[in-house]
Amino acid sequence: MGTVLEISQEQFNEHAIDYQGKVLVDFYAPWCGPCKMIAPVVEQVAAEQQGVKVIKVNADEAPELMIQYGVRGIPTLLLFDNGELVDRKVGAASVSQVTEFVTQ
Repeated sequence: MGTVLEISQEQFNEHAIDYQGKVLVDFYAPWCGPCKMIAPVVEQVAAEQQGVKVIKVNADEAPELMIQYGVRGIPTLLLFDNGELVDRKVGAASVSQVTEFVTQ
C-alpha cells in the first residue's frame, strides 16, 4: 500500500473487483483541471491509509468502465469493499473529505 497504482480497463477486475479489502478508484483524465487538483489528495490518502488500496483509471481509456459504473463526470472516486461498490464521490475534495470517505 502507500502508493497510487495506475491501471488499465483490462486490469480493473484484478485490482478492484477481485481484491479482498477496500479499494479507492480515482477516475480522472490528464486534461481535467479538478482531477489535477485532487491527484495530490489521493496520493496523500494512499500514503496515510494503510488499509486502503488506491488505483487510478484514465477515464478516456476506460469507456466501458465509465458506462458500467455510471461515471458521468470526473474526477469520480469509487469505493469498493471486497469487490462490491459501496460509495461514490464526484468532484474535487480535500484530504479530510477523502479520508472520511474511505474510512466510513
